[in-house]
Amino acid sequence: MFTTRPELVGIFGMVASTHWLASSAAMAVLEDGGNAFDAAVTAGFVLQVVEPHLNGPGGEVPIVFAAAGEAAPRVLCGQGVAPAAATIEHYRGLGLDLVPGSGLLAATVPGAWDGWLTLLRDYGTKTLREVLDKAIGYARDGFPLVERAAFTISTVADLFREHWQTSAAQWMPGGAAPVAGARFRNTKLAETWEWLLAAAEAAGSDREAQIEAARRAWSQGFIAAQVDEFSRRSFRDDSGADHAGVLTGEDMATWEASYEDALCVDVDSSWTLVKAGAWTQGPALAQQLRLLEGLDLSYVDGVPTAETIHLATEAAKLAFADREAWYGDVDDVPLETLVSRAYADERRKLITAEASLELRPGTPAGVAPQLASHITRGPGVLVTDPTGAIGEPTVARSGVTRGDTVHVDVVDRFGNIVSATPSGGWLQSSPTIPSLGFCLGSRAQMFWLDEGLPNSLAPGKRPRITLSPSLALRDGLPALAFGTPGGDQQDQWQLGFWLAHVVGEMNLQEAIDSPMWHSNAFPSSFFPRAWTPGELVVESRVGAAVMDDLRSRGHSVVDAGPWTLGRMSAVAQDSRDGLLRAGANPRGAQGYAVGR
Repeated sequence: MFTTRPELVGIFGMVASTHWLASSAAMAVLEDGGNAFDAAVTAGFVLQVVEPHLNGPGGEVPIVFAAAGEAAPRVLCGQGVAPAAATIEHYRGLGLDLVPGSGLLAATVPGAWDGWLTLLRDYGTKTLREVLDKAIGYARDGFPLVERAAFTISTVADLFREHWQTSAAQWMPGGAAPVAGARFRNTKLAETWEWLLAAAEAAGSDREAQIEAARRAWSQGFIAAQVDEFSRRSFRDDSGADHAGVLTGEDMATWEASYEDALCVDVDSSWTLVKAGAWTQGPALAQQLRLLEGLDLSYVDGVPTAETIHLATEAAKLAFADREAWYGDVDDVPLETLVSRAYADERRKLITAEASLELRPGTPAGVAPQLASHITRGPGVLVTDPTGAIGEPTVARSGVTRGDTVHVDVVDRFGNIVSATPSGGWLQSSPTIPSLGFCLGSRAQMFWLDEGLPNSLAPGKRPRITLSPSLALRDGLPALAFGTPGGDQQDQWQLGFWLAHVVGEMNLQEAIDSPMWHSNAFPSSFFPRAWTPGELVVESRVGAAVMDDLRSRGHSVVDAGPWTLGRMSAVAQDSRDGLLRAGANPRGAQGYAVGR
């Protein structure tokens, strides 16, 4: 069976992420006696430096993990909420019917800093300086800028020059976009982190006291003050107008990261999928697996059959239609029903031999589903660019300033296992705060400006995000951590990985290398929220015969090229023999696994 590189196998520790420098930095922490949580936090901060077009300090992070000695997996929410002044009335009063995808109006409370520090405080062993040291080094001394980051900056260079001069100063030193592979620095970010470390270490030598001081310095000190001041300025956004933000220092001071129970769904006699709740799109993966139970799924020489892709695509359409109607940060999401076998049995009857061209949410609560008015007006136009950034919704060639995501998985010799999907604070989506060296997030674009929906905008509410890290238990024990960037595609590409690994019986690397696909037949979570009914994007390695078969079933097939979809990574531990495993995505030549 074809594979681009070997699956790593060892007994000490494994890290897999979307950038080799983050994986190496995390592994160095494991080698220095740290655990999986120390390593994940280290990788998270390095990723903020080396993939600034995909995540940053002003972004967010959901984390799913299982700690050795704890009875059940947990979720850490590092997703900040909508500001107190972020009301539907305010945005409608500005003449908007969607939250812009860029600029300051789209900012939620930055959650990544508090999320990572909360995890470090409660489950790590290292000091804040030990986990920040490598990220500070790369920011201060430089790192090789990946091709997609350089391309992103060049694509939005005119926006920076004309409207976001603080971003031009930060990301275009000398007035020109940087060259791919060149050494790039973010000295202002290094200074910001050093300031936070100084505030931490002024609290004394106790590790937890230092972390708490650093959390306060962020949310109640200099960082919050600079964010507050900058948010009052007006900048051009996707609406075509200049708007000031609504985020304040008080919003930051009154929010903190939190823990919650994970969603655990048994998907066969051995495996249990572990996801975050319906404030993410994570339950959609559980719904897809439920819908596919008992159906004819198969792989031939590591390649999914046309029947497998067709059935998986139709299951995705149903699950993501439910996402649009029912998911959100509200208490009355009928989640238990949505992931139940009885509900899947009824919904499965909608899957036929032909591709569906409709958006068909179900009625899990016995109540007719409600959709945003933007959806009911029709699908709009989604421009699919198969030559783009490894299938991610980063910067389209039209110049739309969308961003994406990174991912990291870690497992250690102690039995700890972590999956995290950091995102937001994209350099191309929000103007740089010059005193801090980073941008705010734009996750509020995922809210609707209609009243009464699960995902309607409201102060203090989390947007229903696409970020979707995953764990899985095997025979009741934590066994697998996996995930990918990719916006709405995350839980479709994860489905492809899962089917290749579990149904196709491939090892981690083979499953990651297996050809991927995804549907665009439901509303995008990103401004301008368009979609294309029937569109199915497929890696050409499935073969011409498979693509022709899919077209004959009514799918509008887009050939994405041989290696374009997904940036999966995964780690695993086997309780039977104590072996640890890892694999990482070869697409884009950035993701790497390390371990021993």
